[in-house]
Amino acid sequence: MKRISLIAIVFSAVLLLQNCKKDTYTATASTTSTLYAVINDTTWTPDTLSASITYNSVAKTKVFSFSGQILGKQINAAVTKSSGSNTPGFPLATYNVNNTSNVVLTYFNKQKNSSGNYVFVQQGTVAPGSGTLTVTAVDSVKKVITGTFSFTAKQNNYDNNGNITSVFVANVFFGSFNKMPYSFVSN
Repeated sequence: MKRISLIAIVFSAVLLLQNCKKDTYTATASTTSTLYAVINDTTWTPDTLSASITYNSVAKTKVFSFSGQILGKQINAAVTKSSGSNTPGFPLATYNVNNTSNVVLTYFNKQKNSSGNYVFVQQGTVAPGSGTLTVTAVDSVKKVITGTFSFTAKQNNYDNNGNITSVFVANVFFGSFNKMPYSFVSN
């Protein structure tokens, strides 16, 4: 009889534990900012912003580029795409950093130089496969563009003997540009 009671108690406990599931919460961050990113776990929204699409009639290329800065931090992006059309639009696609200069993503910090002036200094480089920029929407009439970007920039620091003493890593994630106005230039 004790054995049946013990089995019944264990079975009841198992049923109770099955019904007690951990609640899972999923949060999605959204923003109405024109340009936004998270740099090393810190929210970055620039107060100075410029964007353009430039068509080069000789090379038959289009370059979409933007730059934003605030409080000594700056992000620049440029995507070059072959194009025969001299129009203010840009192809919707995901562009990956690779061994070419077709996709360039950079992160800068202001630092004091030897003259005592503050200048923007590039913080590391983005290796092939370590960055993407996706264009998800373009309104070539209103000249606004929407998309996302993310990248990791790394910089090795060396001592006088050429040994690596430290590695700086800038993680730029969850980047987005939301209906960002741009100018169109054709040359």
